[in-house]
Amino acid sequence: PFFVNRGGLPVDEPTWERMWRHVGRIHPEGERVAQRIRGAADLPKIPIPSVPAFQPSTPIPERLEAIQRYIRELQYNHTGTQFFEIKKSRPLTGLMDLAKEMTKEALPIKCLEAVILGIYLTNNMTTLDRFPISFKTHFSGNYFRHIVLGVNFGGRYGALGISRREELMYKAPVFRTLSELIFDFEEAYRRCWHTLKKVKLGHCVSHDPHSVEQIEWKHSILDLDKLTREDFRKELERHARDMRLKIGKGTGPPSPTKDRKKDVSSPQRGQASPHRRNSRGDRRPSGEKKPADSKAMPDLNGYQIRV
Repeated sequence: PFFVNRGGLPVDEPTWERMWRHVGRIHPEGERVAQRIRGAADLPKIPIPSVPAFQPSTPIPERLEAIQRYIRELQYNHTGTQFFEIKKSRPLTGLMDLAKEMTKEALPIKCLEAVILGIYLTNNMTTLDRFPISFKTHFSGNYFRHIVLGVNFGGRYGALGISRREELMYKAPVFRTLSELIFDFEEAYRRCWHTLKKVKLGHCVSHDPHSVEQIEWKHSILDLDKLTREDFRKELERHARDMRLKIGKGTGPPSPTKDRKKDVSSPQRGQASPHRRNSRGDRRPSGEKKPADSKAMPDLNGYQIRV
């Protein structure tokens, strides 16, 4: 059944070839069995999860719970085949197009795909701050990596995502500080016999689905082997403070990236832009060295005559 998506549509040809090779190694008659299953007309239809829709009055915490239920319904991808190729260097608008494709195909996903999907489904929640949180852990001689989408609403932190472990994905926005949220993940890892080694924190993601900027995935990289417990907590709170300052300065979401590009390419059109006005205002002190404008001189003389 994993040879087609939940809507009954076949996946792309390269994916098909990989699947056939995989099945052929496991089952000598795997191709024949797969064709017999695909040709069967009496198989029950697999339900397609519905993308959550909200009323304007729906509280943000309830929306987050509904989005997390939708991500769970897609299920974790255990097939060993990556259905969606996600390049972190792609601009946000391209990643949002990929997220839209995920909702149409309704295939199982992994943690990075869940983060992109979470950003896509929360774009219209402008009072919600979203930022990536990556974990590197050690267990039984091997290193493992995981990522979730951190959220901040009303000064309370939480997370969206998907994992093989229930305690390593969704966190309701109830944590008073970012450090409390990260420590909760660390404790969850400890219960799974994993030791947390590194935490990477990104900056807030723009709410503009057409933004051409890239997601900042690792603004802060915290190595727990080099930090004391108190220093680790201080670094987490410093990152939370940096995010608040970035949003307060207007450089956080929503992002006017395309407007800025227009300003650079067309200065005349950009004169009405607040961003351009700020830059002109910043250059005012250097203008004091220039001689006074000749048009302004008659007015000054006129004032002197009146006096």
